[in-house]
Amino acid sequence: MFSLKDKVAVVTGASQGIGRDTALALSEAGAKVVVAARNEEKLAVLVNDIAAAGGEAFALKMDVADAEQVKAGFKQMIEKFGRLDILVNNAAITRDGLAMRMKKDDWDAVLQTNLTGAHLCVQQVLPVMMKARAGRIINISSVVAQSGNAGQANYVAAKAGLIGLTKAIAIEIASRGITVNAVAPGFIETPMTDVLPDKVKEELKIRIPLGRMGSPRDVAAAIVFLASDEAGYITGHALNVNGGMHLA
Repeated sequence: MFSLKDKVAVVTGASQGIGRDTALALSEAGAKVVVAARNEEKLAVLVNDIAAAGGEAFALKMDVADAEQVKAGFKQMIEKFGRLDILVNNAAITRDGLAMRMKKDDWDAVLQTNLTGAHLCVQQVLPVMMKARAGRIINISSVVAQSGNAGQANYVAAKAGLIGLTKAIAIEIASRGITVNAVAPGFIETPMTDVLPDKVKEELKIRIPLGRMGSPRDVAAAIVFLASDEAGYITGHALNVNGGMHLA
């Protein structure tokens, strides 16, 4: 495992799924972890699990769709730790529906959380990272950002936007020693995919060359690598973690 000793990491959407496993993996690698999400109860369980494993975590209730909550939340993090080395923008929601019938509220909610929320978090963390002339920003995109997916125009647009955001900011701040990358998971066994019927899951596995859905730990491992010193010459990249489902 790559060492993140003495680093402070922030993971949004950390209460379950990829976010939860990412927080655990970052802690195992030595980082102090701020876990942010809307569900305080799940965050409390995660903090206890990290502490039981010998790590240090701080729970913060925060809705990334709310600019004022994001601003206040990052101020609290900086006051507590004095530094922020790693930002993992993982918070995401879905509001699926065919494009021709999609309600504007469903479009706006997904774009606000999944794309604008990431941008708001980046804005808050950049001054700290730029002052330190070091940092890692990792945006969690999706395989559907590259392949498209029927019934998810809002989600696909937001996740594709994250890849564009990644590339733009990577260029803007490269001279300050900060890298910005994306991870594009395929179909991962999380609460978001648990709702899929078994028949659909079996059909998906047929489309995946490795023959299985991924685990949150598969994605977390990629995130830990991109957060490490060893990945210091990688920026503006979208790393696919999809079992070969889509080759870009």
